[in-house]
Amino acid sequence: MKSVSLKAYARTQVQRAEVKKLRATGRVPATIYGRQAQPQNLEVVGEEICDLLNHSATENLLVDLAVQNDSRSQRLALLQEVQHHPLTGKVIHVDFHEVAENEKVTVLVPVETVGEPAGVKNGGGTLEHVLFKLKVRSLPKDLPESIIIDVSPLEIGKSVHIGEVPVPAGVEILGDKHLTVVSVAAPRAEEETTATAEGAKTAGDVEMTKEKKEDGTEGAAPAKGGDKKAEAKPEAKAEAKKK
Repeated sequence: MKSVSLKAYARTQVQRAEVKKLRATGRVPATIYGRQAQPQNLEVVGEEICDLLNHSATENLLVDLAVQNDSRSQRLALLQEVQHHPLTGKVIHVDFHEVAENEKVTVLVPVETVGEPAGVKNGGGTLEHVLFKLKVRSLPKDLPESIIIDVSPLEIGKSVHIGEVPVPAGVEILGDKHLTVVSVAAPRAEEETTATAEGAKTAGDVEMTKEKKEDGTEGAAPAKGGDKKAEAKPEAKAEAKKK
């Protein structure tokens, strides 16, 4: 991964109100941390950090950080995390992880696919992207911005696992080598049609519940005791006729 240059400045504003005023001036609060020194509060120019992000395929950046008026003015760091405003999308905070050129680092790298799978093109299958990021370890200069997988040869039912992902020299992918990264599934049209038909049939069924009479036979629910319209028993009718 090629490093990019960025200026930074030591920051003393840490209270919420102070940080809000800082953002209003076009600066973005930042923090740098690592094994070589204690965490330090910094600030960067908003336009400069946004320009770097807009010209990068991912937010994985290796930065040559020039900290103005600092005893350690030159720092090599990874852009570890970028926080965006939930409504405007503007960058509101960034974290840098200081690294050494000769020390291996571990980061998450996005996975990108190229080509159209044979199983999709010829068999109507579906490309399923299972893992969108992979954990890789390498020296900072060897870190890839993204991992590219050519899915063109994949037929229906075939997959690419972590152990089969091609990586540049000096890069190691961590994790279970048998985990699927991408695969091509069979067409689901027929299964979905069957499921829809069964669902419609179930929705149209009317379940009738019968209540048992006191003698154990099934029939309509008996009339409630307070119902004046309940039919008299046959014995009562016979007595009425004699009278």
